[in-house]
Parts: sequence; C-alpha cells; structure tokens
Amino acid sequence: MLATATPLLTRFWYPVMPMAMLADGPKPFRLLGRDLVLWVDGDGQPAAMDDRCCHRTAKLSKGFYAEGRLACGYHGWEYGRDGSVLRIPQRPPERQGPTRMGTRAYRAEARYGYLWVALDNPLFPVPEFEEEAEGFRRIDEFYEPWTCAGLRLMENSFDNAHFSFVHRASFGDQGHPEPAKLEIEEHPDGFLMITEVPVRNPEIQKKVLRMENDETVRSMRGRWYMPFLRKLRIRYPNGLSHSIVTAATPIDDATSQVVQFVFRNDTEADAKAEDVIAFDRIVTNEDRDILESTDPDVPLDQSGIEFNMPSDRPGVLMRRMLAAALAREAA
Repeated sequence: MLATATPLLTRFWYPVMPMAMLADGPKPFRLLGRDLVLWVDGDGQPAAMDDRCCHRTAKLSKGFYAEGRLACGYHGWEYGRDGSVLRIPQRPPERQGPTRMGTRAYRAEARYGYLWVALDNPLFPVPEFEEEAEGFRRIDEFYEPWTCAGLRLMENSFDNAHFSFVHRASFGDQGHPEPAKLEIEEHPDGFLMITEVPVRNPEIQKKVLRMENDETVRSMRGRWYMPFLRKLRIRYPNGLSHSIVTAATPIDDATSQVVQFVFRNDTEADAKAEDVIAFDRIVTNEDRDILESTDPDVPLDQSGIEFNMPSDRPGVLMRRMLAAALAREAA
C-alpha cells in the first residue's frame, strides 16, 4: 500500500502542524502528495487550502495575513478560509466584495494544539482523548519528518517483540526476549490492545518515573486509530500514567510527518518536561533508525511477500482492517 495511491486515506483526519507555527503567517505543508497552505483567520479559525492562487498560480504560503484574511504575496488577492476570493486590491472600492473565484479548501480543526486536516469527507471524527478531560498536562515532544511509511510506524508501536532488540540500549530487557501476552478489542475505527511488559528502568527513566527500581512493569493500553494514529497509555506500579500520542501524517509515499505529544498525571515539579522529552527522544531515535530502513510499500495482502510470527498479530490486524475498509470503499 502506497499512501498517495490509496484514495481511502484522504478520508481521515491528520495533525499537520502546531497551531503556534501559524501565528506569524501562512505555512506550506504537503499531505498525501498534495501541496497545502495552512493559516489562521481573524477569528482564530484554522484553514487549509490548495497552495495555489487562482490568479497566476503563485504559492499562497508565500503570502501574508491581511485583516483576518490570507493575501497572496504576488498581487495581494485576499482569501477567506473557505477558499473564496474576498477582495482584489486592483479593483475600485465600489467593486470590492466576495467573488465566485477561489481555490479549493479542506476541512480543518484545531485540537490538542495542532491543526488537523481531512482532504475528503472523514469516516471518523478527530479522536477524543480522555486524558484531556481528566486534567492531565500535555507535553509537546516531536514534530519532524521520517523517511518511513505511516503503517510501518503504527505496526512498530504495537510490536512488543522489538523492545528487547531495537531498544536494547534504553529500556529493552534482553532477559525477556519473548513477546508479552496481549488482548485485542476491535473497534470500527481501529482497536485497543492491552498488555503488560517487563522492562529495564535506566537512570534517565528513574528520574522521570520517580522510581529507583532497576526493573519495572509497563501496563499498557494501546489504541490504534485508522490509519496512522495511536495513543499508548502506560501505567506504572507507582500510579504514574504516561500517555503517548503519535501520528505518522503521510507527506508522500516514503515520508511521514511524525507528531508526538504526551499526557501525564503529574506536574512539572514532579518531572521536568525537558527530562520527559529527553527519555522519549532516546526511544524514538532507536525506532527511527530501524524504521527508516524499511520498504514504504506495505503489502496488505501478505501472501508470499512478508512472513509473520505470532507477536505480529496487531500489525496483521491493521492490514486486514485497512484492506476491508478499502474493499468497502470500492464497493
């Protein structure tokens, strides 16, 4: 499955950019091979449109904000967030006003500090994370492109068998190479995986967990949201809850914009955000190094192409559910 060759993928929400990055002007972003301009209007509402002025095709991301509108940097044509041209400076005042001209706009929402975009009518809403309602603090961690298909990253996120090897320098326990038992509960938009994994507790993690033990157990509830979003809620024996939200927003077939933030039920006084980020950075770098060596074309029909072992069950289920969704869409 190549992202840009799979029309179904246009029907999901993706976090594309931190809202804070849009405060000083429009920004470009490529989503599923489509060049977009992202911006915020005078009412504070986010917008996503084709990055192309309908006048002479200049990129609107090279424009600027003008009284709550997006002005093209070439001739100053001004747009509303629905993509319509609202003002043409070269016209006399009596001829100003909304026009029938414009560029294509897409669905855009602001959630969890990010602008989310759906290129077509979304199959499901932006997920509701219970940690927000429970008053957990949110720490924004990473916003960076990886040379990796989104489905590869998602499979890795639910793969207990890789801990002892990919993460052998951080928390992986070489004494327990066998994968932990797991339970899976299917949902219309993905699944919930429940498991417990024994792990090492290195010094940097002891600091953010406030635990002195050399080993601990991660009780994990991993929620996969089709196609490339997961939330992993990890509970530790001392009551700490650390929920990692990771999205692999598809830029093109071979590249994903990785968005990661965490929810925690502690305070800055308990664990500094920079220390939390520092440990998670070690872990994500280990994942990134191996995932960027994988093939971006992920076969949904695996017969004779890739082989599996029992611990691959979550990834196999992802492929089956996506294949079924593709079949329904084509019917």
